[in-house]
Amino acid sequence: MEELYTLEREVGRGSYGVVFEGHMAKTGQRVAIKRLPCSNPECIELYLQELWAMRATAKNHVNVIALHSCLLQTGPRSLKPLKAGKLPPRLVESVLKGSVVKKTQNPEGNNTQPRTNTVSRLQDRTNTVQARPTLQDKTKSDSTTPQRPHNRSRKRPFESEEEEEQPGPLSCLALWLVMEYCDGGDLNQYLLSRPPDPQRNHSVVKQLCSAVAFLHSLGITHRDLKPDNVLVCVMPRGPIVKVADFGLSKMGGGVVDGELTRQHFSSTCGSDFYMAPEVWGGLTYTAQADIFSLGVMFWAVLERITFLEEGATQEQLGAYVCKGRTGWLIPLGEALWENNDLQLCIPMKFKRAPPLPPPPGPAMCTLLSDMLASDPDARPPAEQLEARVRSALEEDSH
Repeated sequence: MEELYTLEREVGRGSYGVVFEGHMAKTGQRVAIKRLPCSNPECIELYLQELWAMRATAKNHVNVIALHSCLLQTGPRSLKPLKAGKLPPRLVESVLKGSVVKKTQNPEGNNTQPRTNTVSRLQDRTNTVQARPTLQDKTKSDSTTPQRPHNRSRKRPFESEEEEEQPGPLSCLALWLVMEYCDGGDLNQYLLSRPPDPQRNHSVVKQLCSAVAFLHSLGITHRDLKPDNVLVCVMPRGPIVKVADFGLSKMGGGVVDGELTRQHFSSTCGSDFYMAPEVWGGLTYTAQADIFSLGVMFWAVLERITFLEEGATQEQLGAYVCKGRTGWLIPLGEALWENNDLQLCIPMKFKRAPPLPPPPGPAMCTLLSDMLASDPDARPPAEQLEARVRSALEEDSH
């Protein structure tokens, strides 16, 4: 690895991999390097989906994270670059067979690949769905930030109920994705560490519109849009946001003969506060579920709406429905699935922690309501969203 890249420090850790800050050995350019251990076929399938989606974007949009290269680790200190358009055959075979393909033994019975015990189960910090608390479970807090209790969990797709497979002589130990580095952290960290700025918020919203329109035009449905998966590059003229983390994305559809075709999905996946009602209900859904997720993010960004997961110390941007005497929080998608006639209060009316930006104007509130519609077909498609956002912001400015 040191011949190509230098690892400096760990900057992020999730349920499937670890991200390091690094530098290209020849040029010194700073990069983000993500290690994805190939420990089971369920994880490998997600990795290949992420790799394929990132290759499809081909560094062609400023608001989508750029992939520089992908390396395949076949031994403790053995790495080789993957050619563009190619997938490792043994990893594809692992996904198809449902088990990790190992090296075959030579006639003497010795494995051609040394054993390794470096693969570990990583802590899952995303995609949790919490139960409504009982009075006995309610945690006392002096914080003015609403808190969401953490009592039940939704598994990400493809997770196995079986015991973790013991590490063995794997032919592919890990994939390493080398990506552009974003020095501003994720959208939560960037926006919530600064005073509210309406112009900055408007810029973020417009950039995200452009990114999702680009992805949908390629037939890529992200399926896990949330502030954690939006990274920020700090520039003199303002932030540039980058949609990242394509592990749950799906490719299909796209523009055919000038018409946008829609692929239907059935896997329930995503993160609870940003999932669309149809996903919550276990129905088939389309890329319009991404529009709902964007609507939740836009509402939270424009009004600086935050909440805390129980046991967490960092606020998260996210809109919700607050119900009951104890004030427990319900994700919008869940609330709309239970009652599709529910009228959302946009902008929010109850007291929140200052400092707060001015609330969105009437035109933007109408657009947010459309994006958060229970009916997916009532939501504006991505290719129209950017123009509608610009029009709404301009109208409200007058």
